[in-house]
Amino acid sequence: MNRAPAHETQAVMFRSSLADAPLVREPLHAPVAHLIRGGVIEGIHYGSVVVLGADGEVQFQLGDIEAAFYPRSALKPVQAVAMVRAGLPLDGDLLSLTAASHSGEERHLAGTRRILELAELTEDDLRNVMDMPFDPVVRDDWVREGRMPSRLAQNCSGKHAAMLYTCKLNGWSLDDYLDPGHPLQQAIAEIVEDLTGQRIAQVTVDGCGAPLFSVSLHGLARAAARITTAAPGIPEARVADAMREHAEMASGSGRDVAALMRAVPGLLAKDGFEGVQVAALPDGRAVAVKIADGANRARVPVAAAALARVGVDPVLLTEFGGEALLGGGRPVGSIRPVRALDPVAVSV
Repeated sequence: MNRAPAHETQAVMFRSSLADAPLVREPLHAPVAHLIRGGVIEGIHYGSVVVLGADGEVQFQLGDIEAAFYPRSALKPVQAVAMVRAGLPLDGDLLSLTAASHSGEERHLAGTRRILELAELTEDDLRNVMDMPFDPVVRDDWVREGRMPSRLAQNCSGKHAAMLYTCKLNGWSLDDYLDPGHPLQQAIAEIVEDLTGQRIAQVTVDGCGAPLFSVSLHGLARAAARITTAAPGIPEARVADAMREHAEMASGSGRDVAALMRAVPGLLAKDGFEGVQVAALPDGRAVAVKIADGANRARVPVAAAALARVGVDPVLLTEFGGEALLGGGRPVGSIRPVRALDPVAVSV
């Protein structure tokens, strides 16, 4: 009797243990933040929020946490785990850069060059889009200096350099490393499903040109918790340690996600375009946020409120309450998470 190879049998068992892919539908978002000016609610940001306890159970949810959505760059820590599992030997600042949406500072460009040098490759081998630095101050400096957009400056270049290095180590082709059918992208997809615990709903192309996998907000929070609770030394823990110890390499100077990781001991945090934020603590408590309209101004205050709701000391989160709204150059309002997200308001 013919039997399937052991690795194929294991793959089938792994697939069968996954939850079904989340439904592709119009998300049932709910109000998550109010824009208040002069004591009047001037605007409302809709979105979804999920809070997981240390036991992995949902402690709080708002909006639609099970619909398919694109985590954008908030999925980069999972992609980095997949590459380390595939043999990527980076640690420290370079591994943090692998999971980065960096600001385009010189240290980010230098780090990306170092990864390419380790792979015996050059910037010409990158297949991400050309762009100016993400940080507005750095970008303005580039414009004044007459520097042009480059693949190295684009905020995902560290990830792309690491993808090339992973391909080189495994003997995989380089020119088509962004093809969803490429062995690298297939390996990443498998780890996305492993860590989120669910099948991928849809595959498209992210802004940088890499494949982007659709999961649920709940699945994203699960993946972050899996990474932060991993045993020391395994790929998940290596990625978490690198990002926490080199927060500025995973983002940049003055970026809120780096400040959040510095402010809350042990916190792993990653943002993504279109109003996505995920954060997890070493004991598995985790939050994930999606702002429906993609507004960055609501992302951090809502995420901070969710972290307070899961037990993070609000004092540590004071600076993440959102920027003041100005009228005539003076503060006249703010963005406030809805009452349901306020652990103090809920308890009274």
